[in-house]
Amino acid sequence: MYRDLKYLLAYLLPLSGFLGLYLGGIWSFGSIYVAFIILPLLEFILPASAENHAPEEEAERAGRSLFDWLLYLNLPILVAAVWYLLHLVTTRELAAYELTGMILNVGLLIGTIGINVGHELGHREKAFEQWLAQALLLFGLYMHFFIEHNRGHHRYVATPHDPATSRKNQSIYTFWLRSTVLSWWHAWTLEAERLQRLDTGLEEGTAPSPRWTWLSWRNLMLRFQVMQLAYLALVYSSFGFTGLWVAIAAAVFGFLMLETVNYIEHYGLLRRQNAAGRYEPVLPIHSWNSNHEMGRIFLYELTRHSDHHYRATRKYQILRAFEESPQLPTGYPACMILALFPPAWFAVMNPRVEQFMDRLPAAV
Repeated sequence: MYRDLKYLLAYLLPLSGFLGLYLGGIWSFGSIYVAFIILPLLEFILPASAENHAPEEEAERAGRSLFDWLLYLNLPILVAAVWYLLHLVTTRELAAYELTGMILNVGLLIGTIGINVGHELGHREKAFEQWLAQALLLFGLYMHFFIEHNRGHHRYVATPHDPATSRKNQSIYTFWLRSTVLSWWHAWTLEAERLQRLDTGLEEGTAPSPRWTWLSWRNLMLRFQVMQLAYLALVYSSFGFTGLWVAIAAAVFGFLMLETVNYIEHYGLLRRQNAAGRYEPVLPIHSWNSNHEMGRIFLYELTRHSDHHYRATRKYQILRAFEESPQLPTGYPACMILALFPPAWFAVMNPRVEQFMDRLPAAV
């Protein structure tokens, strides 16, 4: 029973977020306190667990609707959190630190229960779940992630062709700029390729549809931009200019949290090339892993990232730990803080990258 209900603890993050908004003052930061003070301390104290579910349990666990509903409920929670934030900043007199705290507070929720949960649902096959994924990504103004992550990142991860793979000795600040800009641009390219394949794959005798242009409504990227602009227009019409810039600021902080996670998940790791220059398949060794229990719960097992990249269709509740996967020195929250200080990050991670890469045999 614990294995099922432990994920209810993930709701403590949005709960702390709402309490922060309600109480104001020094509590305005809400979820930030939980994510970057309480969780790192707990992960230093509590042991990590590399235990996996037995193979015979996996099919049964994968089919339990409880795990799906734990994800689905994040959408109304996020909608309520964003609305509450915008309501408060336009109806209350807030000190500068309170306003900052509330933006970061809800921005973190956008990155965790929004983009992170949208990431998990974006890998599902049901149309309903993919719609939920896109809706969750909307609040982070990061709907292109639905395209780039599934069709780009998972294909090119741990190669120089992937904007979301951080290079050794690359600071997180240059990574933020590179990954956000190039991922958005690459999503346009991927969508163009998809539409061109559709146009050239028609049955004989069928009139071809017009070649892809960026104005084609079949282009998901174009539709996503329209949806995001419509969301911002709704915010502006309801909450004015203050609501607009606050919504954008919270979204930016949310997607920077995602990109910080991308940074620590793939730092310095590269897939090997054979004599013909072909990259080896994606393996559990191509992502940094973390088995720290609290981070696993609060991020719906995102920290078992090695298995996610190895088998992207595996649901979060059955992701596995691999002995051969490289391990982060601590859980995600502490690593995210460490990454903000590049000299300290390089001092801790570069030796780990070098030791791990040196042990790998050449690709065949």
